[in-house]
Amino acid sequence: MCHDGIGGPDAGRTVPSRRAFSRFLLAGSGLAALAACSPAAPQDPAAGSGSATTTTPAASPSPSATAGASEAPVPDSTPAAVPGGTTAAGTAPSASAPGPQHSLSDPASQWVVVNKHRALSPAAFVPADLVRPRIRLSTSGEAALLNSTTAAAAESMFAAAAADGVTMTLASGYRSFTTQTATYGNWVRTQGQTKADTASARPGFSEHQTGWSFDIGDGSGAHSFQPEFANLPAAIWAKTSAHRFGFVVRYPWMFHDITGYWYEPWHLRFIGIEAATDMTTRGIATLEEYFGLEAAPSYL
Repeated sequence: MCHDGIGGPDAGRTVPSRRAFSRFLLAGSGLAALAACSPAAPQDPAAGSGSATTTTPAASPSPSATAGASEAPVPDSTPAAVPGGTTAAGTAPSASAPGPQHSLSDPASQWVVVNKHRALSPAAFVPADLVRPRIRLSTSGEAALLNSTTAAAAESMFAAAAADGVTMTLASGYRSFTTQTATYGNWVRTQGQTKADTASARPGFSEHQTGWSFDIGDGSGAHSFQPEFANLPAAIWAKTSAHRFGFVVRYPWMFHDITGYWYEPWHLRFIGIEAATDMTTRGIATLEEYFGLEAAPSYL
């Protein structure tokens, strides 16, 4: 989820939510495509483009061995999912895969899966190692922060993109539980809960709160948090190259019935180089499929 709501990066200031502002990704299709991050008033954006092909996970992934990103195997409190749709009770995901294993439930884990069926625990989790990455920023305050592992990977990725002539910006990073509470509460007050649940993550359900994800902008500043962003150099480069630095596009095109969110070409999620490369190589689009978890199109 990119900017999940109205709570802005500066404390005490609220701005309109961005998720509900890109309503139709397919012109004339009748699909209410709620892209997550436009700061302007709600509008019907131009039609997007993409493939609706659904992928099926195959063999187990190679988890990340990124420097500073690995952790000892951490069993989940519930059975851990194994890529391919099976589970192994009390073990870390893909226990047969080489390299370090990571919990799917611990918010400090680079493999934590947060969606509408999987809340953060504790709900008010705060990363212990938030830092301001040395990259180009188009935001400020808490939204300019990432956890230290994600920040280091982002610095490497932004530098590689720049070497290829592509300018990226950090548009929205960490979002606290307090910010998300204000964001979601304003949506409920002004639009009602049904609409709020399609436009803003509930407090404790936002991936941004983990510090493992962030939204990118293009150096041109155009089409931020709009479907047209997918056609800009930053989005194109990230889609094809971000896996080399441990990132995946968390909410890909036409997988909203699995992730619970419409296409967000700007929202990147760190899972480690080996896992991200494995997902890309095998054509697996979502973390839910990769780790064999159920789809989460709506809250339970």
